[in-house]
Amino acid sequence: MNNVFVYCEIEGVHVADVSLELLTKGRKLANQLNCRLEAIVAGTGLADVEKQVLPYGVDCVHVFDAPGLFPYTSLPHTSILVNLFKEEKPQICLMGATVIGRDLGPRVSSALTSGLTADCTQLEIGDHEDKKNGIVYKNLLYQIRPAFGGNIVATIVNPEHRPQMATVREGVMKKEIIDEHYQGTVVRHDVAKYVPETDYVVKVIDRHVEKAKHNLKGASIVVAGGYGMGSKEGFDMLFELAKELHAEVGASRAAVDAGFCDHDRQIGQTGVTVHPKLYIACGISGQIQHIAGMQDAGIIISINNDPNAPINTIADYVINGSVETVVPKLIKYYKKNSK
Repeated sequence: MNNVFVYCEIEGVHVADVSLELLTKGRKLANQLNCRLEAIVAGTGLADVEKQVLPYGVDCVHVFDAPGLFPYTSLPHTSILVNLFKEEKPQICLMGATVIGRDLGPRVSSALTSGLTADCTQLEIGDHEDKKNGIVYKNLLYQIRPAFGGNIVATIVNPEHRPQMATVREGVMKKEIIDEHYQGTVVRHDVAKYVPETDYVVKVIDRHVEKAKHNLKGASIVVAGGYGMGSKEGFDMLFELAKELHAEVGASRAAVDAGFCDHDRQIGQTGVTVHPKLYIACGISGQIQHIAGMQDAGIIISINNDPNAPINTIADYVINGSVETVVPKLIKYYKKNSK
């Protein structure tokens, strides 16, 4: 009762990285609340799946293993969570802000009338005072995310209803193994007790998963361009610079919307979150949405002709100048010195 739950996404028989990241965060939240961390895994052929999640500090793994639970379809997984939560009454439920999480989260929160905050960038525990009614709520989940087009950072709380539900994008939290030999219990549920046969009405006949063309999330150096790059041709310079640095190229939402770069290279609240050792921001103003996706970079270099650009406030080094002048000089320098 009143524990922290994480819904673990499955790809085949492997737990998704975003779920492992949330288990790491969930462990920290559970420690603060002095409660247990529990994981839910639903799929097909999940023998020993608990070995993938227990090292992240999971106290109990709920395994739902049956034909029809993989690939994911909405109805069976919704029934699993709704019926399990009615029994277990968790205080917090976390899941990835993925295609699956964005489908499953609203269904579960609606069925339980619990509320849901999507695309959180931070999760913390704190108190909330309802001054109008003179009530102080202790140990609530602060669900923090950019709002109103990224102009503010909103902290959302859910004082009355449970579970407090939030989705988080992959890469926002850092995954960290607590103990390779962490001891937790494993409960293998009778799926038929939770999922009615009618939930299997939708069957996946064929499925195609295309691998990413790049490794933006795992890159140690990222060269990112914004609307200030001016054109698709402007981004060609960044690809040339990235080649010399053995880096990956990213982009701000404004640059993607303008057609300068492919959507799968978008960094920020509505794109990918990256944690490179070096982040070179070229012609990026630095709206909150973009900063949310790269602020944890080791070193940030900003190249911008606007000395008052917001991104300059978080940059370690600022080069004040036009990208058309600075980037070609960088390319020339690295070509000369890499021989």
